[in-house]
Amino acid sequence: MIPPSDFTQRVIAAGDPGLREVGVGPWEEEHSDLPRPEGAEYDEELLNEGDRRNVMDRYRYWTVEAIKNDLDKQGRYGFEVAVENWTHDFNIGSIVRTANAFTARAVHILGPKKWNRKGSLMTELYQHVYHHASVDEFLENVSRQAQEKNELRPRIIALDIVPGAVPIETYDFPERCIMLFGAEGPGLTQKALDLADDVVYISQTGSVRSLNAGAAAAVAMHTWVMQHGKIG
Repeated sequence: MIPPSDFTQRVIAAGDPGLREVGVGPWEEEHSDLPRPEGAEYDEELLNEGDRRNVMDRYRYWTVEAIKNDLDKQGRYGFEVAVENWTHDFNIGSIVRTANAFTARAVHILGPKKWNRKGSLMTELYQHVYHHASVDEFLENVSRQAQEKNELRPRIIALDIVPGAVPIETYDFPERCIMLFGAEGPGLTQKALDLADDVVYISQTGSVRSLNAGAAAAVAMHTWVMQHGKIG
């Protein structure tokens, strides 16, 4: 195991006190007093060249597959995330990244298979990501998966500001649910709203009508964690 240390807060150089180095260098440079670790979870290339990925310190030098398996083993949360992909929205990557940060059980992409990964920072590699060509296919697939596991279909919670939506501040999220988000600007399609079991909105007091889609997703996921997650 790598000894606990705040690797990500190391100053790059005295002349640039505001710039910080991300990750760690080669193992021998970082831990000259410790034996080189062995095990299937370690990536030899990362041990040799350093690990500059945006991962938690406990996963330094680990392979992608080992990290993903460990997240599964320790137990992902009971919520999933779905996002419509009709406009190739850059916020999809941000939503995937947040889903990873809060260990969502899965991420569903509805619409075209190609989506904007720029904001995800490769976090989709650590997630179970499923693609559904349409809203109908999404509902059919998640219903079938639940049936195969002898489970009830997760409740689908749409996040949008539409008539009949309830404020997130008073809403009790089910422990098993799928949060459904729309594209930046147009929001969710009517077809997606029609299949939702509940529709929730985030109360705002400023002048804009809605939050950025990525920000709204982060608020919703963190609200679920506050209600059901392991805090502290």
